[in-house]
Amino acid sequence: MSLTSSSLRIGIAGLGTVGAALARILSRRREALARISGREIMVKAVSARDRSRERGLDLSGARWFDDPVDMAKSAEIDLLVELIGGEDDPAKSIVEAAIGTGKAVVTANKALLARHGAQLAGEAERARVPLAFEAAVAGGIPIVKTLREALPGNEIIRIQGILNGTCNYILSRMETERLPFAEVLADAQRLGYAEADPTFDVGGFDTAHKLSILTSLAFATRIDAQAVHVEGIASITPLDLAMADELGFRIKLLGVAVRTQDGVEQRVHPTMVAKSAPIAAVMGVTNAVSIDADAVGEITLVGPGAGGEATASAVVADIADIASGRLSPPFGLPVGELAEPARAPMQRHEGGYYVRLSVYDHPGAAAAIATRFGERKISLESILQKGRARKPAPSLGRGSAENAVPVVLITYATTESAIRSALDAITADRHIAEPPQVIRIERD
Repeated sequence: MSLTSSSLRIGIAGLGTVGAALARILSRRREALARISGREIMVKAVSARDRSRERGLDLSGARWFDDPVDMAKSAEIDLLVELIGGEDDPAKSIVEAAIGTGKAVVTANKALLARHGAQLAGEAERARVPLAFEAAVAGGIPIVKTLREALPGNEIIRIQGILNGTCNYILSRMETERLPFAEVLADAQRLGYAEADPTFDVGGFDTAHKLSILTSLAFATRIDAQAVHVEGIASITPLDLAMADELGFRIKLLGVAVRTQDGVEQRVHPTMVAKSAPIAAVMGVTNAVSIDADAVGEITLVGPGAGGEATASAVVADIADIASGRLSPPFGLPVGELAEPARAPMQRHEGGYYVRLSVYDHPGAAAAIATRFGERKISLESILQKGRARKPAPSLGRGSAENAVPVVLITYATTESAIRSALDAITADRHIAEPPQVIRIERD
């Protein structure tokens, strides 16, 4: 691909919400982008499944391709924008075809990068063409550029973020309106914030893909999406959110990556965050990413994590960089210099824990539970009991939820393995009416 020609010719694969927004931004910002980059940027080709769909766009100057792979190979474009999505074909074939014919690639596809990012980056390096993906993580927040280019004087210690607007919207409404998960999820689907099958979002998998990309950028390691420990938000109840509020916390679905003495720990799960933390104030569909580094301390970037205009804005930023000749290795270093990450086992995670138990209301239950924690050297910071059971529980804990009372325990720092071992013993003792609720506490 020539970076010295008078214009940069764009091909867009995918004309959904983001693709249509991208075409509109490139049109209305045409003169400004030419001044910024020193080259005219023009959409010369497009491809989408439905040619007849009305998109409110003037695409008269662009050639339509029914096959996006043919467009990727076409000599009529210099840069391919992949907005189709999915971790495999057709997206992978489209990107490979573009790189193989010497074209730059910009993608918003976090699933593709999480699975094939190192391979595609290596192909782009060998072909000496850019591969850019600012829009793949946190929408309009320039987190990729920040990690890759803005912090060379820092060693990054930890990165954590609210990376899925659907989950943050659901948890925000559950907290402020005291509504159950299922009711807010239904509203999110009606409003278009959640898919008909919301598993990828509410199960934490979307966040895990994004976290694996940020981990690679933060710690100069190869992407290791399989190493991410993933939990979703479906088990969170209004009671948990109310207890968090009483204790000075908010519950957020966080993606967290931290370098430990055992290796790189990557985890996605509901997290108790102190209300004083900047990330705790982020509500609704907004995203946020916090970086802890040795020189700058903590910085937090907040902004829209999804939506056509916000995501397209990130795509345009990559296009402008490529048009200007500002090129960096996709993951900050050449792929061959990225380290193989040592995985830190989740069982060795250390931190504080919120544990909610539905404890049968009979003599000796609380003492037995405290004993199980004590046997594993788990120190308790606080114990809260809410109300009394509606009926006394029979002996040996055989009863129903109406025989039980919610008991919340906050622990000092301990290990994941110790917590799980204690809760297994408490369950076996038959002192609780339902599975324990466990939420990790992320302290500053």
